Amino acid sequence: MNRRDFVQSVIAAGVGVASAANQGHGQAPRADKQSVKPNLFTPLKLRGVTLRNRIAMSPMCQYASRDGFANEWHLAHHAARAVGGVGLLMAGATGVEPGGRITPNCLGIWKDEHVPALRRVTDFVREHGSVPGIQLAHAGVKASRYGPLHSAPNAFVPLDEGGWMPVGPTAKRFDRDGPVPRALTVDEIHAVTGSFAAAAERSIAAGFGVIELHFAHGYLGHSFLSPLMNERTDDYGGVFDNRVRFMLETSRAVRRTLPEDVPLFVRLSCTDWVEGGWSLDDSVNASRLLAKDGVDLIDCSTGGATREAKIPVAPDYQVPFAERIRRDAGIPTGAVGLITTPAQADAIITEGRADLVLLGRQLLREPHWAHRAWVELKSDTTPPIAKEYAWALAETRRR
Repeated sequence: MNRRDFVQSVIAAGVGVASAANQGHGQAPRADKQSVKPNLFTPLKLRGVTLRNRIAMSPMCQYASRDGFANEWHLAHHAARAVGGVGLLMAGATGVEPGGRITPNCLGIWKDEHVPALRRVTDFVREHGSVPGIQLAHAGVKASRYGPLHSAPNAFVPLDEGGWMPVGPTAKRFDRDGPVPRALTVDEIHAVTGSFAAAAERSIAAGFGVIELHFAHGYLGHSFLSPLMNERTDDYGGVFDNRVRFMLETSRAVRRTLPEDVPLFVRLSCTDWVEGGWSLDDSVNASRLLAKDGVDLIDCSTGGATREAKIPVAPDYQVPFAERIRRDAGIPTGAVGLITTPAQADAIITEGRADLVLLGRQLLREPHWAHRAWVELKSDTTPPIAKEYAWALAETRRR
């Protein structure tokens, strides 16, 4: 649909500001024959937070920070998608420690001074009807890398050029370049858990309404879970119960820190895509434990533990993981990965395969994707048009 057709469709339907009604926690919407409201545009209530629709922006690094501070780019990035009608906007991989960043240009929240700049972003997002969320992360063995905008993307940043020593559960490299990571001591593991909890507290002060813990893609949290990356022989390695210990201790510490009405998400790599690695069955079992400890949604991604993985990338390729965990672990899930069309996203929600769809690159291409989805799905509900635009479109309709 071209821009002119889109605008004319909105004008013909009438415009206004979308409002969210309450819906049961994590419940799949039921089709109503009396309404043509697409399930993609039903609200989702998690604890005390109601998302205006089931559309979320997946956490994506922007590699635009200095010393971890948010700036005008982060404001513009989130503002465009808030005005564009997205229900939940996740800030990507925000370092809970200086050494927990993937690159020197990643966002951080390891000190109180980071809060005011982030608050500027969250205030705007809330003002325009979206919920601001943040993904808290520690890069682990994948830390101290140049970002994609550097002339040597993903290369290790040397220590004498501002880099830092990567750490992990085991002194085992993911990439061939750079130093061998240093294995964390038990006391250091506990300290990282404390850093996550402190970062969560700062996140609330910064105005975020949803907190997500990053335990995917080969970063520190995932590296403890995966047998491919964790070769420890103490209480944090070996059998399943030991490998999930760091994750459970961290999620519990963060849950204790958060207000009761703030939802807590965990992003998992639901499979390593390699025999002998972390599996979907492991993810189901881990999700059951997380649900008991007060986690509200599992953000279901995959991979990142090894370059040997053969990932069958295609539309909906990770949706079955969200569907299985939702069904067998009894916890709401988010589906992510090559979800690009409105019909595809709506089907995922309508069929009860996930409670939330997270779009990444598609929202980079098209910040107003939610508006197009509203038109293409022929919703009879109020479109998610910002009031600053809505009045002009309504005025055009009256002429």
